[in-house]
Amino acid sequence: MKKSPQERLEFEHRPEVIAKRLNSPQKTQNISDAVLGAIDGCVTTFAIIAGTIGAGFSATTALILGFANLFADGFSMAVSNYEANKAQQDFVESVRQTEAKHIQQIPEGEREEIRQIFQRKGFEGQTLEKIVQTITQNKTLWIDTMMIEEHGIQTQAPEPIKAALTTFAAFLVVGAIPLIPFLIPLLDVYQQFLFSTILAAIMFFTIGLLKSLVFTKPMIYSGLSTLLTGGTAAGLAYLTGYMLRELFGI
Repeated sequence: MKKSPQERLEFEHRPEVIAKRLNSPQKTQNISDAVLGAIDGCVTTFAIIAGTIGAGFSATTALILGFANLFADGFSMAVSNYEANKAQQDFVESVRQTEAKHIQQIPEGEREEIRQIFQRKGFEGQTLEKIVQTITQNKTLWIDTMMIEEHGIQTQAPEPIKAALTTFAAFLVVGAIPLIPFLIPLLDVYQQFLFSTILAAIMFFTIGLLKSLVFTKPMIYSGLSTLLTGGTAAGLAYLTGYMLRELFGI
């Protein structure tokens, strides 16, 4: 029998289930990397298609420029995401090493920082001193607490390679979809562009729906918001191509 949401919630908060969850190693989440890659892949690829068709170029030109962008821009995004996550990883490690050095050199000063941190949370007296004693007995816990409470840094560092590969894969898969109609020679260029537009719109809306499921946002609003973002970018690209064609008589 299927459990109700309340029953599932109660089950997830049973002591043994909580203990199992907390004992499991934490995994880095790459949802934002996938969303970033998917949206940018679809936006930039379809924007190139729209600009090319708006300028009056052939379907072959749109296909060549689209695939060139797909791999070049996808790789660029992946490298940029790698560098950003690597910098964050290095920063987290440097703060950890600094706190470890401070604990070794001035332990009493670091204990006082722990004391004042939890004093600000409302703890006092013997309870406060017990918290300070418990935390400072474990060096790893001590450092983690200082990183979170003093510096506002999550102790779990990102995985740069995983983030980069996730971004690149999402960029390629979603970005390639608007190019599919241009591989069908039976259609003329405007039919290809129409089908490409429909596929791109479906991708934008689908990405928005997936975002709503992950981040518990209103589904229709999230889907339409993402569709509007992608549609606006593509519309600007088409208009730019059209205006340049008229201006220079291409």
